[in-house]
Amino acid sequence: MRVMPDPVTIVTGGAGFLGSHLCTRLIEQGDRVIAIDNLSTGKRANVAHLEDTNRFTLVEHDIIMPIKIVEDVAAIYNLACPASPPKYQIDPIHTLRTSIDGSQNMLELARQKSARILQASTSEVYGDPETTPQPESYKGAVNTCGPRACYDEGKRAAETLFYEYRKRHHVDARIARIFNTYGPRMDPQDGRVVSNFVVQALFGVDLTIYGNGQQTRSFCYVDDLIDGLMRLMASTDGVSGPVNLGNPREFSVLMLADMVLEKTRSSSKLRFLDALQDDPRQRRPDITLARTILGWQPSTALTDGLDRMIAHFAQELCCQSKVAVS
Repeated sequence: MRVMPDPVTIVTGGAGFLGSHLCTRLIEQGDRVIAIDNLSTGKRANVAHLEDTNRFTLVEHDIIMPIKIVEDVAAIYNLACPASPPKYQIDPIHTLRTSIDGSQNMLELARQKSARILQASTSEVYGDPETTPQPESYKGAVNTCGPRACYDEGKRAAETLFYEYRKRHHVDARIARIFNTYGPRMDPQDGRVVSNFVVQALFGVDLTIYGNGQQTRSFCYVDDLIDGLMRLMASTDGVSGPVNLGNPREFSVLMLADMVLEKTRSSSKLRFLDALQDDPRQRRPDITLARTILGWQPSTALTDGLDRMIAHFAQELCCQSKVAVS
């Protein structure tokens, strides 16, 4: 009698920052995983440690085009899309298509395979919020014609697709709204505030602050975020979301800069530049829903997460310098 293999879990954007951490956790719990990534921002190196297993496959593919999967599929995590402004602004039309065309292609795959699917949405759907903390019921204040719109509006449109596929096609679709996340395997050139500050401090150059530095962010360590995503996917209570996943502790950009300088013992100074267009003044999630329905809340303090991230970046930048010299 032929034994059929277990269904696979698909992770789009699986070679990226969040995707590679998610793939690692899924493999550790015994899943078979297919990571789909066009490698525009993802890196093979992020998942190289998984390729010796017989339960992981990396497929280079852009999800704005349909893909055929012959295996049975149990679940799809749709994480594909550049998340840092400098990266998604390189090709804003492609960014928009990744969120819209890519999401529809993955939803169609989920429908065909009767698979559960989770959309990695974002706190950016709230725009520059007029209320804090931001609950899932807040409709947002987003500029549709600005430099961040390709990402913000793309993610909002993707949420609508997930809502309609659940309503009209009965796809088991879930939505997570991810707030600022940081940790090892972030691209040192990612362009977001934590990676910028850590890299600048390690190199001893000025820390660049856009605006007056009083704008706030809430920073969630990557391990906590992955736990939240997996709990939302595994929930059997009919949860569809959106569900905020992030750390409700709020820090100003200046506070973060001081923490990074202290931890790296850097002599870097602060350099203030003009504020960026549509840059949110506040970011703080209301995670009441996640606590209630998922039993989830972050457990890693920013001071501890920064220690781990700084150590990782110091090692990675050292290795890159040695390669450049050789």
